[in-house]
Amino acid sequence: MLSPVPARRPATSLAGSACRRAASIQVTPLLSLRRAFSSSLVDPDSTSSAAPEHVGQKKDPFPPPPSRWIADLRARIGKCLAFGCNAQQISLAAEVLRALATEWKGLLAGSDGFLTGGRRGLDGQQIAWGEMDSFQHVNNVNYFRYAESARVNWITNFAVHVDPQHRRQWRELMTPRSTGLIMRSLKADFKFPMVYPDRISVYHRLRARPERDPAPSAFALDCIVLSHRHRRIASRLEEDIVLYDYKKAGKTGMPDFMLDLFERTWELQQQETRRARMRIFALHGDVAQLEAETWNRPDAVEDIGAARGT
Repeated sequence: MLSPVPARRPATSLAGSACRRAASIQVTPLLSLRRAFSSSLVDPDSTSSAAPEHVGQKKDPFPPPPSRWIADLRARIGKCLAFGCNAQQISLAAEVLRALATEWKGLLAGSDGFLTGGRRGLDGQQIAWGEMDSFQHVNNVNYFRYAESARVNWITNFAVHVDPQHRRQWRELMTPRSTGLIMRSLKADFKFPMVYPDRISVYHRLRARPERDPAPSAFALDCIVLSHRHRRIASRLEEDIVLYDYKKAGKTGMPDFMLDLFERTWELQQQETRRARMRIFALHGDVAQLEAETWNRPDAVEDIGAARGT
């Protein structure tokens, strides 16, 4: 059961630093940048649940980034700075690094369709030293507890902040009074071992758009556990949840108030996916431009700090 329940960059808002660049800076063609983004940011091990491509289907211009895109961009900026940058290039590098430092959580989760902010999950929770085991990493059982707490907050957020008109019905989903939620299966995929000290943020998303005809008697959620220390996804969980009528002692269809809100949530997830990927795409464009102006330009000569003759 669900315990504690009994159960180059776009020219609009992302223009940012590009609007402040000198007119003499060469702009990378958009098509070339998309190819670079696809080849350098997408890896075969990425577990983002992007929709499969079909023959004749229009390709998404903003593909899902890999798990380590943040570290990749930081390393590439470091290479540019080590090579030697002028004041304008240093300012651009600082803007990208500032964005990675302040936006990483929303971009990392949002690029995969997870909604952050508000009370949608666990946000910045401190890992306790006692959650580590004899192998000196956070015990695997704790990831299920993190997901459990975030899932309760996800439901509670609907009741309190999103759909207060049906507050009682949302809250009753976490009780055995009428229609409730029962966990049918729960699976975890661990990416790397977390250790103390660290903070985590945990978020949920709907795996698929809800169907209405007939109303489903179950739904699936995906969950991610983010490590603040590593700025990476430490674990992914898959949850299969059944709607159960405790009065009739059997499965039941999803009520209309849930269907309506889940449909709206699904649309928000799609919008957030595109927004976050566009932002990552823009940051990648800034770094690619920085590379083209420093170590990757045709006449580049590395500044190694040697003394110059007078």
